[in-house]
Formats: sequence, C-alpha cells, structure tokens
Amino acid sequence: MAGTDEDAVTAADDALYVLTAVLLTPAQFPSVLGDDYPEACAALGLAPLADGYGLVLGQDGEGARWTIVTDDVSLVAVAIASWDCGMEYDLSPTEDTVVVALPGWPLAVAVAAPGIPAPHDPDPALVDQPPLAPPDTSGWGPAQRRMGADEVALQWALWREQIDDSEFASTGTGADEPSGDAGDGSPDADADARTESEDEAQESGGARSGVRRVLAEARAYVDSPPPLGRVRSSFAPGDARTLRADGPGWSLVARTDDIAFVLLDDAPGEVLPVGRGPELPGLLEALDKMAVRPS
Repeated sequence: MAGTDEDAVTAADDALYVLTAVLLTPAQFPSVLGDDYPEACAALGLAPLADGYGLVLGQDGEGARWTIVTDDVSLVAVAIASWDCGMEYDLSPTEDTVVVALPGWPLAVAVAAPGIPAPHDPDPALVDQPPLAPPDTSGWGPAQRRMGADEVALQWALWREQIDDSEFASTGTGADEPSGDAGDGSPDADADARTESEDEAQESGGARSGVRRVLAEARAYVDSPPPLGRVRSSFAPGDARTLRADGPGWSLVARTDDIAFVLLDDAPGEVLPVGRGPELPGLLEALDKMAVRPS
C-alpha cells in the first residue's frame, strides 16, 4: 500500500509525500492500536466518529513524519485498493476533509520518500504535542497478541493445516476447548503431539482455563454488546466469514464454518485451537450476526 513519490497533500505548511494509508473505521482499523474502534481512536486522540477516518502517512520536505487524518474515508479506501492492485493513485485529500495533521506515525512504515532526509520526528518546537509512535511490540503483550491474531487471520490455511481434528477427541479436553499448543507464534511451528513435562502440563491447564474464560466472555458479548469493533466479520472463501473478536487480554480468530484460534496475554507466543464442538457453531453464528462488517 504505497503511493508514488509524486503523491502529496498539504499539511503542516509543507507538501506531504505519501508513503502509505490505512483505514480507521469500526470494521477496519489497525488492531495493534487497540482491542476496539474507540480504543484505536483514543490512541490518536480522535473522537470515534461513526463513519471513521482515513490515515495518510508520509514525510514533509524535510523528511519529518506526519499523519494526516481525513474524514474522506472513501478516497483513502479507493487509494488502498488501487495500490493493492499495483496501480498508481494520487491520494490528495482536500483541505476541507483534513481533520488534523498529527506529528509522527502511529504505525511502523518500512519505506521512505526518495530524495529527502530519512524519516524523523518533527522539530519539537514546531509541534504542540508529542509525536505519534508505533506501539512497542518488542515483547509479548496486548499489541503483539493482536498482531499475532492478525497473522492467523491472514494466513488461516497455514495455521489450519497444522491441526488434526482427531486431536480434539483424543486429548480428552472435550468439545469447544483447546486441543493443545498449536505453535510458538509462527506458521512454521510444530503442531505434533508431544510428551508434556509437569511444568508444561500446568501451563497447558492454564491455557485451557484461559480459553474457557475467552469463550464465556465472547458469549457475553451476544447479550451485552461490547464497544464498537470488538467483534468484526470479513470475507472468507465459500459462504463462510472470518470472525475476529478481542477482549481484555485475549483475541479470537475463527471461520464460521470451522474451528477457532485463541491468543492470550497470559500465554506468550501460543496460538490455541478450539474444536468445533456442539457450542462453538452457535456462538460463531451469533457473533457474526452482531459483528460490524466492511461497507
């Protein structure tokens, strides 16, 4: 999702060379910023408008990092779709659609505009607030957990093929519970059965308890709707949907016609599969009905 080096918008009294853009809406927001849409908006100091925002990340002529917030969500969505298809698109929000220009970037950006100084924060004397910075993902925590769930959703087939459905019955954990450790946070993790030491058995028991708590809290969402964006539904092959739910200390990724995976703050690097027992299908269907969806 990168623009051309000729893309520019006016911000902070200078031209902004656009590097990338993302949506910040109830159905699509950078989950690294929060468990729900209002939390993600709060990370940028924005009010959670119903229609959301587009975030345009770039550099000014001196190389300083800036984030332009626009309420022209459709413009940003078209730009992202064009870039994803390998086409150029001049992303230039008009002045009347720019909500605010924020110093810094809330997300990590791996590219830089050519011909200007390397990316850096604006001169503190020129801004009236601390620059935005990406959340710290160097250690396991909420941001890293949510990024892990993003990866599971994106690479569903790779994670799913590691799971033998017979394990759900053979481990004796019962339906709708984790069958074991699906990995250490990478798609290459070994999902084969292994002999547990005493410590590992205790950790596994803790994970199962954590998953039961997640399923209970997800069920509670059906009766008491959580903050907007806590439950999201997106496209999946066939007639299925990909579900994403988050809560305090946990993330859940599921296909409505298949199993689910759970990630926990209390289980660093683990991705825990949840079998499709008698209760999971109904829970996923109920969550999908209440979920927000991309327009």
